[in-house]
Amino acid sequence: MVCRVSATLAPSPVRRTPPSTAPRRRTRVLALPEARWALASTVAFLIAFPLDLAGASAWLYGPLYVVAYAAGGWEPALEGLRALREKRLDVDLLMIVAALGAAAIGQVLDGALLIVIFATSGALEALATARTADSVRGLLDLAPTTATRLSPDGTEETVPTDRLAVGDTVLVRPGERIGADGRVLEGESEADQATITGEPLPVPKTPGDEVFAGTLNGNGALRVRVERDPADSVIARIVGLVEEASRTKAPTQLFIEKVEQRYAVGVVVATLAVFGIPLAFGEDLTGALLRAMTFMIVASPCAVVLATMPPLLSAIANAGRHGVLVKSAVAMERLGEVDVAALDKTGTLTEGTPEVTAVRPLPGSGLDEDGLLALAAAAEHPSEHPLARAVVAAAAARGLRPAAAEEFVATPGRGVRATVEGSVVTVGRPGEHGARDGEVLAGDVTGGDLVGRQDSGGTTVLVARDGAAVGLLTLTDRVRHDASAAVAGLTAVTGTAPVLLTGDNPRTAARVAADTGITDVRAGLLPQDKVTAVRELQGGEGRKVLFVGDGVNDAPALAAAHSGVAMGRAGSDLALETADAVVVRDELVAIPAVVRLSRAARRLVVQNLVIAGVCIAVLVVWDLVGHLPLPLGVAGHEGSTVIVGLNGLRLLRESAWRRAVG
Repeated sequence: MVCRVSATLAPSPVRRTPPSTAPRRRTRVLALPEARWALASTVAFLIAFPLDLAGASAWLYGPLYVVAYAAGGWEPALEGLRALREKRLDVDLLMIVAALGAAAIGQVLDGALLIVIFATSGALEALATARTADSVRGLLDLAPTTATRLSPDGTEETVPTDRLAVGDTVLVRPGERIGADGRVLEGESEADQATITGEPLPVPKTPGDEVFAGTLNGNGALRVRVERDPADSVIARIVGLVEEASRTKAPTQLFIEKVEQRYAVGVVVATLAVFGIPLAFGEDLTGALLRAMTFMIVASPCAVVLATMPPLLSAIANAGRHGVLVKSAVAMERLGEVDVAALDKTGTLTEGTPEVTAVRPLPGSGLDEDGLLALAAAAEHPSEHPLARAVVAAAAARGLRPAAAEEFVATPGRGVRATVEGSVVTVGRPGEHGARDGEVLAGDVTGGDLVGRQDSGGTTVLVARDGAAVGLLTLTDRVRHDASAAVAGLTAVTGTAPVLLTGDNPRTAARVAADTGITDVRAGLLPQDKVTAVRELQGGEGRKVLFVGDGVNDAPALAAAHSGVAMGRAGSDLALETADAVVVRDELVAIPAVVRLSRAARRLVVQNLVIAGVCIAVLVVWDLVGHLPLPLGVAGHEGSTVIVGLNGLRLLRESAWRRAVG
């Protein structure tokens, strides 16, 4: 209810389907029990109210008031009694006592109005929490729901992935998602496991290699032995993170709840004084009791308690709807405090999609750059490998028309071979065509030179014709299209230019920094060096660092920073667990947007506290100094509570995200 703000999200178990087919689920208002009880209470009140004003028989409107009291008040009354049993005083119980007290002295209409507004406020809070759960639940689309299990006699059985057990053998066909963490028993293929390990390119899988649930199998069939219980898989941990979202409470909320108990006791003591002192000086019983009931209502801190969580929950929901999973209200509040950002490179500023950045014909090959690229593109054209697509795209960008390829053969993890215009052309990784460290390939190029090229931050492939090496192609990760905009956005929102922290070599780091507008570059860092850099940025000035990363090596820095954000698609499980927020769709511009959204939530919290504090102060003074009518006190107190709740829900609107994006 309104005075018992809950930050807990408890999404019910859902089946996860691929993003292309999963409908966006949105909780209907009347699916919430709080909303149904509030509606019943409101309807009963709206029918009884005109009958009461019209002077109808009490036998007509009396039972309707009873329904309004019961429907809107039974749950907070029950919770209040439970709190009393635990030797705590719940302010919800104060509202119920005040409503019953009003009815006891003949103010049945006023008490019913209090209950109706009280129940409506609680329904608004429940709706904010449910919509937050809806947003994060929609992110659970990473894992398959079924797998093909093989029995010892070789028969196949389609079973839910949650029924797989350690030791089971599953068949993974080409193009399917792997249903469990395990190890390959038979078959060769490649797996796109960027969501788990952050590796930008598909990884060759042969017997003995480890595979992960939720990763996408390539063009080969695999038999996989399950080695980890589905509940312990990487994807299951991600699901666990979603279900734990918002269970923690923001520091502001914790402070309010710490004060709430003492304040509630103070309200009870003050109410007794407001009742007893005038009574002792000759005021009639009804008047003293009415003033005391009014005081209890207007002094109760419902609006103050509701001031914090709705804005933060709404911000979490809105961010989740746009692909940013903020794990808790604490994390959302802290995101708005950052004043400097530090970014990882690989998988963060780069998107993991390779592109050809260098074409080098070898001396004696008789080919120029266009000729080498056209030859490689002809051999790669039938392949669906990301490197092959990058080579073909590079040839198309130059307007080249590759010749037709025949007798095409692709070997997972090694490369391709095809016959192009009568010559056997092979394109593959260094060392797969007989090139070994120290061996001369052509001219002054050696296998060691190939390794050095790879160390520069790109992937080098060797092109050979009829067994002779004719050239080298270098492919590198493409900088994300929105990286520059994200860097500019973080600069604007924090007032300080971001810093690039990477384990890559200085030359590669400098290239990415130049492409994104970063000037402060710190390269060649080990994980512990990134932690040191984060702490140096925080320094003795109390600066609060936002770190954005994706890999296992980023986890220590994510933990050390004031706030950590992980890239969801390429993020390792450790990074996802350590970070305060996860950018599920890998849209970098969402990071400065969620920082702005956090700051908007913090502003609304302050606004709500001011509104609540002013309303309570004015109504209390009015009741003590003058004569505050009970209906006006109810309307003022509960009206301010509704205003605070609705003000917090403003961040659920789409326009709030558009303003945050800028």
